[in-house]
Amino acid sequence: MLVFQLTNDLVFPDPLLAEDGLLAVGGDLSPERLILAYKSGIFPWYSEGEPILWHAPDPRFILTPKYFKRSKSLRLLINKNVYHCTVNEDFDGVIDYCASIPRKDQDDTWITGEMKDAYITLNKMGFAYSIEVRDQNGLLSGGLYGIKLGKVFFGESMFSLEPNTSKIALSYLVDNFDIGLIDAQVYTAHMESMGAYHIGLNTFLTLLNRLI
Repeated sequence: MLVFQLTNDLVFPDPLLAEDGLLAVGGDLSPERLILAYKSGIFPWYSEGEPILWHAPDPRFILTPKYFKRSKSLRLLINKNVYHCTVNEDFDGVIDYCASIPRKDQDDTWITGEMKDAYITLNKMGFAYSIEVRDQNGLLSGGLYGIKLGKVFFGESMFSLEPNTSKIALSYLVDNFDIGLIDAQVYTAHMESMGAYHIGLNTFLTLLNRLI
């Protein structure tokens, strides 16, 4: 497998050269490199103790507002007004929950301390967003965070402390952000249930160029 070693230069190889989704290793998580990566269809994904690994999977898992599915039960829950959403009121809290809640078939989190710091910096710079789902007492019940560039939202992670609250956050994102594409990166049954689907990486890169 050919994996490119990044240097201090702010450059990435062609994402179409990725093998089994893995493109490159090394570099850093500076804001400039992260923004360049997302614009290029590349994202970091690695575990604690590993070097930084950069990925560009083919096919790519995406969601478009046109195909977003709200189940009847989700619509009923939203209409009950048990929860309300806020934006960027507690980015740190959302990313902490995303990092700490156990995931099925995962022994640890990929959201390392280094990753947290990098995305908190991007939030302060206006590139990263969190959506907080709050109960009637104002306490966090779910949420999501990601990067927004142009009309593309690169979804990084979501969490639920109560049933379907991450779906409420995604519904709010679709309804209230000017986006044409949500990058879900890799397949999950959770996102598929809400309308996400695969497209080829080349098609994905074409969409990025048009929407960013």
